[in-house]
Amino acid sequence: MTLDEAIQKITGIVKAASASGEIKAVKMSDEEVRLSVYAPAGDIQKIKDATFQPAIDLLNADGLDIQVFVYDKDAPPLKG
Repeated sequence: MTLDEAIQKITGIVKAASASGEIKAVKMSDEEVRLSVYAPAGDIQKIKDATFQPAIDLLNADGLDIQVFVYDKDAPPLKG
């Protein structure tokens, strides 16, 4: 599986868990991508549960490191 196919697979899983989730993908290398997911607070655990095993499977089977970070889209931004 290619990295782009893996991104599409995990994106589909996220959308199934949270229809209103917004996803931003950043490719770190040819084998690694970071998916930042912005979703309602009530969907965060569903997304984490739904993407955990598929991401592990992609790492073990295809050597693709798909990192999924889920954030509350309604939380105020942190001020530093």
